[in-house]
Amino acid sequence: MAKLSTDELLEAFKDLTLIELSEFVKKFEETFDVTAAAPVAVAAAGPAAGAAAAEAPEEKDEFNVVLEAAGDKKIQVIKVVRELVSGLGLKEAKDLVESAPKPILEGVAKDAADAAKTKLEEAGAKVSLT
Repeated sequence: MAKLSTDELLEAFKDLTLIELSEFVKKFEETFDVTAAAPVAVAAAGPAAGAAAAEAPEEKDEFNVVLEAAGDKKIQVIKVVRELVSGLGLKEAKDLVESAPKPILEGVAKDAADAAKTKLEEAGAKVSLT
């Protein structure tokens, strides 16, 4: 069997219908005992997959904790911010709190984000998770 180049394979795939391509992917996965990555499946399926993705959004696993406002107890909020953000001095924490809205933590797990939000809200701050 002659070895096909990547470009030749892509040209052959362009001629396939979505159903034929889906069947090929399933057979490829079975033959080589692998699973196609989600971005590859979305790219191959085109707009139909995009509509399905819009109906069933993925659950986030990383969150940003955003300080919206310090509230009435700014000193308490500054203390909590220093506690949450390691290596932050008093002046830096004060500047961060006064320049709200600002992200306090970025890319943290849901439980850590919820815990930080709870601490900040108990100190009197207004906080959101994004």
